[in-house]
Amino acid sequence: MANYLIQARDTVWKRWQQNADAHPDRDAVVHWLAGEEPFRWTFGKLLRVATEMAERVKASGVQKGDVCAIILRHNKALYPLYVAISSIGGIPAILAYPNPRLHPDKFRQGLEGMSQRSGLDWIFTERALEPTIQPLVSGENSTIKGLFFPLESEDTPAAQCGSGQSQGGEQVLSTAGDPFLLQHSSGTTGLQKPVLLSHRAVLEHVHRYASAIQLRETDRIVSWLPLYHDMGLIAAFHLPLICGIATVQIDPFEWVMAPSILLEAVSREKGTISWLPNFALNMMADKIAEEELSGIDLRSWRMIINCSEPVRYESHCRCVERFRPYGLDPAALSSCYAMAETTFAVTQTPPQTTPTHMVVDRTELSRGRVLPCMDGKPARICVSSGTPITGCTVRIVDDNQREVEDGVVGEFAISSVSMFDGYRNYPEKTAEVVRDGWYYSGDYGFRSNGEYYIIGRKKDIIIVAGNNIYPEDVEDAVSKVGEVIPGRVVAFGEENADLGSEQVAVVAETEVTDDVRQRLLRLAIVKAGMAIDVTIGNVYLVPPRWLIKSSAGKPSRKANKERILADRASLEARTL
Repeated sequence: MANYLIQARDTVWKRWQQNADAHPDRDAVVHWLAGEEPFRWTFGKLLRVATEMAERVKASGVQKGDVCAIILRHNKALYPLYVAISSIGGIPAILAYPNPRLHPDKFRQGLEGMSQRSGLDWIFTERALEPTIQPLVSGENSTIKGLFFPLESEDTPAAQCGSGQSQGGEQVLSTAGDPFLLQHSSGTTGLQKPVLLSHRAVLEHVHRYASAIQLRETDRIVSWLPLYHDMGLIAAFHLPLICGIATVQIDPFEWVMAPSILLEAVSREKGTISWLPNFALNMMADKIAEEELSGIDLRSWRMIINCSEPVRYESHCRCVERFRPYGLDPAALSSCYAMAETTFAVTQTPPQTTPTHMVVDRTELSRGRVLPCMDGKPARICVSSGTPITGCTVRIVDDNQREVEDGVVGEFAISSVSMFDGYRNYPEKTAEVVRDGWYYSGDYGFRSNGEYYIIGRKKDIIIVAGNNIYPEDVEDAVSKVGEVIPGRVVAFGEENADLGSEQVAVVAETEVTDDVRQRLLRLAIVKAGMAIDVTIGNVYLVPPRWLIKSSAGKPSRKANKERILADRASLEARTL
């Protein structure tokens, strides 16, 4: 892709308009639904329909600087609506559509917290959510000015998505430094931190990250990732639209039900790049049946970028082993370290280069030292997340924020040209993590030969008798136990007054309900911990789908710890 300089009045809208002028008939967004022909937004049609929508949205009272929350299921009208809000200077903020299992009161409480903290001005949603959301609009202390139903013709011309005849009116003048979007960092319930990004931050990031992954005009992004998460919003949506290439957007709920839909889309659309976390790689390797792969051709897939913290070596191996017979190039597996606060990527491994991995001594790692593992000792395989992209500087620091040497574990501190402008209306939280231009991420890891390895979250580390235990290691070991649902495990530290220290507790989902089999399963889980030199003090067995997920789709340790301890009377823990 051609390099460009960010000018004072460059905006994301300007890049969209340039792409529409240069390639009006090129695919921009391919809206994918299982069993149906995809709906194709070309750059020209997307901008024309967005301009039509913008007139109606502006006439309804939305002004420059207003935060417009979008709460919609997978729908072809979402893309021009997002573009329309931006074109009039509004700040779009995509929020998660409530899971059917989430109680309406819980959803409303979370939305109310975000509205009061983030300052949401308008909500664009579906009629089915009106009874839940309307009290937030009419409430005495509400910050929300109004509720729109963009899938209905009285609010916007979304029902006429196929027309796009109008050229529309004047766009609101914005500059590169103006706020462009608001996204809420990963969380489970209550107040998620609102990350405000400018046009400049997004454009700078796209420019530099496109170079890191050697983006080409012939690339086609394929993604099932939700657009309320930075991986889906920035990498799989804004990056291709700004760079003038196609993005194939799959319904996240459909992907969960049928993971093979991603492979079908890659095969049919000749997709080249996707971003996938560990659990998605595991899910596809384990749950896609052989008959679902008939006719699948994955030779076009040049990059599958794993942005997990940490990246799992086993997940890459399982994916390659399962799909190599269908044309998957093992060198397509890549890794990245990313977060909303830096727009997206901090580090990236080069294309067509297998990420470096190190087999280290697990015990020494718990003491903060990275040493090769000798035979017979507990080992951990650490996978590199690559080197910093241009415009990013990374330091590994100790608890006093002093930089440490290679091979010593510490916290990641990042300085970036695409840094966020702070948590909106949350100065105290911003001050906690940003100091002297450095963002302190809370992620722990180390540097070796110029590459960076993430091994866990600072807040999740379990300290037992002075030793650091990373919950990811425990969760991986327990997930391999028979009758435990793989990937549906959470480990956390639980205070033990008798020991005067924390002990390791595990919550594991299982379909086992018989008391005798549950006791045997608890014993097997404890033995799995012993195999990696970890003593598990408490084992809580819960039914399938019990664990609370974060907005990123991963089980939340904090929320599940709070839930299990609150429910301990009904789910009695058995200390073994």
